[in-house]
Amino acid sequence: MFGFKEVDVQGLERLQENSGCLLVDVRTDAEVSRGGIGGAIHIPLHLLPMKVQDLPHDKPIVFYCQSGGRSAQACAFVASRGLNDVYNLQGGIIGWIRTGKPLAAI
Repeated sequence: MFGFKEVDVQGLERLQENSGCLLVDVRTDAEVSRGGIGGAIHIPLHLLPMKVQDLPHDKPIVFYCQSGGRSAQACAFVASRGLNDVYNLQGGIIGWIRTGKPLAAI
């Protein structure tokens, strides 16, 4: 792939417990207004090139979007900029909801 890994909801929970990953929502403002995953920060995909230098290099970063496509683009982009502990949440927020997980305001 492009230097990033895929992670499912259970894998995300393990990352959160073990290493305190950064969770980044790359959806639009309108999508985020309907709720997201608790603890996430919001960086819309189109703003990522201007924010990539602010991302930590010392902990895992998990990106998510609605279904996994845009977050895969985000992963590939940041991996190409030298971040190597990068994950794409499989199924995005839809996958999160399907496992019965709650939405939160972010």
